[in-house]
Amino acid sequence: MITVATGNETLTRDALAVLQPGFAGTAAPDWVRRRVGEGLASVALFGRNVVSEEQVAALTGQLRSERDDLLVAIDEESGDVTRLDVHTGSAFPGNHALGAVDDPDLTRRVARELGRRLAGCGVNLNWAPSADVNANPDNPVIGVRAFGADTELVARHTAAYVQGLQSSGVAASTKHFPGHGDTNVDSHHAVPRIDVDEETLRRRELVPFRAAIEAGTKAVMSAHILVPALDPERPGTLSHRILTGLLRDELGYDGLIVTDGIEMRAISEAYGLEHGVVLAIAAGADAICVGGGLCDEGTVLKMRDALVAAVVSGELPEERLADAAARVRRLAHWTVQARRTARAEAVADPEVGLVAARRALSVRCETAAPAVDGPVYVATFSPEPNIAVGDVTPWGVAAELERLLPGTVSGCFTGADAGTAALAAARDRRVVAVVRDEHRHPWMRRALDMLLAARPDTIVVEMGIPQSTPRGALYIATHGAAQVCGAAAAERIVAG
Repeated sequence: MITVATGNETLTRDALAVLQPGFAGTAAPDWVRRRVGEGLASVALFGRNVVSEEQVAALTGQLRSERDDLLVAIDEESGDVTRLDVHTGSAFPGNHALGAVDDPDLTRRVARELGRRLAGCGVNLNWAPSADVNANPDNPVIGVRAFGADTELVARHTAAYVQGLQSSGVAASTKHFPGHGDTNVDSHHAVPRIDVDEETLRRRELVPFRAAIEAGTKAVMSAHILVPALDPERPGTLSHRILTGLLRDELGYDGLIVTDGIEMRAISEAYGLEHGVVLAIAAGADAICVGGGLCDEGTVLKMRDALVAAVVSGELPEERLADAAARVRRLAHWTVQARRTARAEAVADPEVGLVAARRALSVRCETAAPAVDGPVYVATFSPEPNIAVGDVTPWGVAAELERLLPGTVSGCFTGADAGTAALAAARDRRVVAVVRDEHRHPWMRRALDMLLAARPDTIVVEMGIPQSTPRGALYIATHGAAQVCGAAAAERIVAG
């Protein structure tokens, strides 16, 4: 049975206002529309809610019939992490590709066009960009989601992205504060830990967030990471020292603080879902991202009731909850005016994604390598995707090469026998080997070693973090696995 909070109506409305829940289906459920009428100020869209842009626009239109200033959030980083293009692959390259080009004006253009598309669908809050400095090349969850490993490069592109996105009337949510780039654990599964001194954190991790704040980011997303130099006891999302002491008081940030997905195991298993929500708001968060598999009314009401109960018991100051709700409503009000202004100024830039993907290619060609003069065999070595990326979105170059080189065939391989299986399948065809973060997967490295030993004319396409030593007759690094990155690589292969 669903428990309904009783008592002070304002308190109940404030508790609903700080939640950003997801839901199932491609139309607005009755329960969501009902709770919006009761004070819910935000909802979140995921790939499960998307069929087409027209359908998303109809969905957000349904929701806004209940509340015009409703915040509709989405996790649309572009590149490897896409929701709007979940079924096709993103029409925009991700952060790492933009960092490889290192043209902030181009980053601004890409973010502006992305924002224009989101706004056209009725989305007004994007949980992007990632301002993480990818200091650990073995990071299992950031990687190409970061602009790069250089602090200043990440800072200038974070600022450009924020400016471009918000010029389209869509609020940016810069993440993952205080920085997720130097971890080797995915916070979807456990609590990552960054064991560096405070001086390093300030010199490296915090610089891009300062740049985002100066650029006017409307939101900052917290990370579920333990940073002992800042707080030895609680992860960032639950740390008063990090969210209030550092982000608010020291960095002077006055916008919305939203948590990363509260259902992630780093919080839900360690602290419990409902208690984690209370601790996050008490620490200084203003909004709770509720994503992943949690998409039911019962979960939302349990979290609402936990917040109300915490205020009644004295665990959570009523003023803190009221302040958090007020910040949510303030951002919602900004989006209404920003939407009107952006509509009047919007100019489509539909080719910018492919333009950026082409510029991001890094190519090394052996002078003796034969040109591609007919159909090839595309062997894609596919690692297990992390949860942020998901396992639904297609990636690679096979579809594009099958279109450009009729007769091309392809196969997908993984595991210890991947190399043997790929060689057997390719037979006498020229091979295009597609890898993703080869350096992190020993089985993938061995498979490519076997393939190159047997077929020295193999073309290698790396769609993750590039190798320091390229190999293959033709080596193409795309710096990401967006659809446009695959299209750009395929064009280059055919061009010779």
